Amino acid sequence: MAESQKTPFALANINGEICPLSEAKVPALDRGFLFGDAVYEVMWVDQGRMWLEEEHFIRLERSLKLIRIEGVDIPTLTARVYETINAGNFKNAIVYIQITRGSAPRSHAFPKNVKPFEFLFVQEFNDPYSEMREKGIHLLSRPDIRWDHCDIKSTNLLANVLAIQDSKEAGCHEVLFYLKDGTITESAHSSLFGVLDGVLYTSPCSDLILPGITRNHILNLTTKAEIPTREKSLHIELLGQVSELFISGTTSGVLPVVTVDNKPIGDGKPGPITRKIEKAYWDSVKAWNHGTSHKQDGSGI
Repeated sequence: MAESQKTPFALANINGEICPLSEAKVPALDRGFLFGDAVYEVMWVDQGRMWLEEEHFIRLERSLKLIRIEGVDIPTLTARVYETINAGNFKNAIVYIQITRGSAPRSHAFPKNVKPFEFLFVQEFNDPYSEMREKGIHLLSRPDIRWDHCDIKSTNLLANVLAIQDSKEAGCHEVLFYLKDGTITESAHSSLFGVLDGVLYTSPCSDLILPGITRNHILNLTTKAEIPTREKSLHIELLGQVSELFISGTTSGVLPVVTVDNKPIGDGKPGPITRKIEKAYWDSVKAWNHGTSHKQDGSGI
């Protein structure tokens, strides 16, 4: 197998037991498998530490609370992540955590006295986004047909999967979701930002979008940089007037958008405000790596 085709090295941790990801097993009656009765988080590991760790675990706790999964000890879960990171000596990696309600005879109602199923894996990460950051990416607009609790990081992602497949078949990289009234919400697995008349816009936190961890970090950076910013949704009819678009996410960071539905955004190139925010983002990562901000000791939150 060619080097570029090798499966990235990965380790799983199931309820505290570490094994190769390729050998990980999920019970057939697990409610996450049967019903999507589960939530998840994705984190980026840089230099062996989780970036924005505390914020991600706070969001995980929130998702668990909103779907009423009880009995998950976050400090223990955090320690398991670091045990897995250390076991594989991972430096640059992705952490995926999925918590399901557990395994029980198939019935829609919550089962009693069932322990949550705690699954995670850590996998080597070779950044695939460098060329996209340089040239920009292309989006496909699609009606937002997802459920009314997009603020919960649920594993129920069929609408996202179908939209991303449409995007891929159209030669695009991501999706721009809009509601029936034309209100733009976000992307399929990213937060969305747009620049209109020199002001940066992004949809406000509500049940219509996921409260992105990278999104929130960017908002903090724009405040420090004194970039005019409004947490207000744009309308799809205004896309022709938008001078810049970009998406943000845990693994992608900041990605400029140059077209939507094959129509250019602005001059069809990554814009100056996007580049300024992108630089501020990576500067913050560099500062964190040097211990000047977001310092984590690997012992939990």
